[in-house]
Amino acid sequence: MAEHDLVVRGGTLVDGSGAPPRTADVAVRDGVVVEVGRVSGSGHREVAADGALVLPGFVDVHTHYDGQATWDSRLQPSSWHGVTTVVMGNCGVGFAPAVPADHARLIALMEGVEDIPGVALTEGLAWDWQSFPEYLDALERRPHDLDFAAQVPHAALRVRAMGDRAAAHALATDEEIALMAKLAAEAIEAGALGFTTSRTLNHKTRAGELTPSYAAGRDELVAISRAVGATGQGVLQLVTDWDDDTIETDFDLITAMAAAAGRPMSFSLAQSPSYPDRFRKALSFLERANAEGHRMRAQVAARGIGILMGLDCTLNPFAANPAWLRISHLPVAEQARAMREPALREEILGLGIVDAANIIGGALLARFEIMFELTDPPNYEPDLSMTIANRAAARGITPLELAYEILISDDGRGMFYLPFTNYVDGALDGCAEMLGHEFTIPGLSDGGAHVGTICDGSFPTTLLQHWVRDRGTFPVEMMVARQARATAEAVGLLDRGLLTPGHKADLLVVDLDGLHLHKPEMHHDLPAGGRRLLQRADGYRNTFVSGVETYVDGEATGELPGRLVRGGRSGPSDAAR
Repeated sequence: MAEHDLVVRGGTLVDGSGAPPRTADVAVRDGVVVEVGRVSGSGHREVAADGALVLPGFVDVHTHYDGQATWDSRLQPSSWHGVTTVVMGNCGVGFAPAVPADHARLIALMEGVEDIPGVALTEGLAWDWQSFPEYLDALERRPHDLDFAAQVPHAALRVRAMGDRAAAHALATDEEIALMAKLAAEAIEAGALGFTTSRTLNHKTRAGELTPSYAAGRDELVAISRAVGATGQGVLQLVTDWDDDTIETDFDLITAMAAAAGRPMSFSLAQSPSYPDRFRKALSFLERANAEGHRMRAQVAARGIGILMGLDCTLNPFAANPAWLRISHLPVAEQARAMREPALREEILGLGIVDAANIIGGALLARFEIMFELTDPPNYEPDLSMTIANRAAARGITPLELAYEILISDDGRGMFYLPFTNYVDGALDGCAEMLGHEFTIPGLSDGGAHVGTICDGSFPTTLLQHWVRDRGTFPVEMMVARQARATAEAVGLLDRGLLTPGHKADLLVVDLDGLHLHKPEMHHDLPAGGRRLLQRADGYRNTFVSGVETYVDGEATGELPGRLVRGGRSGPSDAAR
């Protein structure tokens, strides 16, 4: 009889604590790590990990699988990238609480803010809930390939409490504030991991309306935060613009929310090329807040945050060009064939980049000075000599002509990468500075969102491939500790992120030398045939969730051990929930 369910033998263990790598076996029984070191007992399943890293599963605290998790058991692309726990409901958007009259508004908001096709959401969402506790129950009915936790979104609370007044950005009355606070506390007590809100101009509906939480008053946010804190559990998450005109006000509001809740809080942070030093103000504030006793972290990205463009993406340089729009309904291969015809080429290039003011992201269509061809494998820190503008100049053609040529290459699958944050002066040095800061955690992957423009669910792979192996900026034990344990701690999931006895047996066997990302590809597999970008990686040999193998060399095993994680119910001795 085997003593253990699983033994992973002979690998280089990076246990998530920040300790240096060491050779060790890991034994698992009943979903929990029970022994680390030289394991003498046998396992029902034995994995030889010689020459590979053995890591705790990654925790991604910033995703948007709120809809997908209700209809899909596989939360890809995250589960292809070593992620064994995701946290969704970020940025104040989501689908509960919601009464039937709110459905269309919440779908339109998610479609605009997170670029998830409204038709897919309309068909995919069963709406067999109204309250947030009912939403959690609905989520819990479906098994998944990884664990997932939900947060209660401010926009849904506002719409539920205020109706049309929420979209009009009216100040909430005392009664409306009290209702939102009550609903937020109810959600936390039912198992929501936290409360999230957005105050950024970037978050709009498809029609251009700002997210309902944008102009919420201080009293409202503080009252909701206080109600969350009164439950004795839960976290807070916020995204804002960090404008010079409002940065001190933002600092004051974040501090007030954290003080009212007495709970951990995080906010999103990136480097703007227009204001490349501003992120350091936020880091200084973060240091001050922690010195004052607040448990606060900034969520930062693993690379430049950028959009992808192509004929099958939401955007491409000709997205508003009338000549291209005539053929835009065709499959991309047929578009490419048509665009090779001299007459159509001349017409499209003659019209050029038509004013795209009404397209979300339209201002980026002509940014050839920071636009790159997306290669396979992709280069996320490209040299500036490789911009479309510089390559076109070197060939003596216009950037638009080169863009046209790339778009129709590979049967219309040619794509562009345009990093609009963190990539400054041709490098990711600011990104490295943020990743290495004492009070930051990896985040902002937006897994499950921006499915037609962004594919950043692969951020955890970038940490290992780019920052540890290729650039050599950080030691592997630091990046693993950040992506596995620090993220788990930031949202209160203390049962995971460490490969030590008593902790949850989410673990990875990774070939670091063989780790590499593939170029994202468009798939039409959402409900109603909706499209989404997906990105695979080589190098993840084995992925285990609660000791159950879910992926081997990137291919699903068919096992679905992932479950809803309810806040306040996980601890080192309660790994099985």
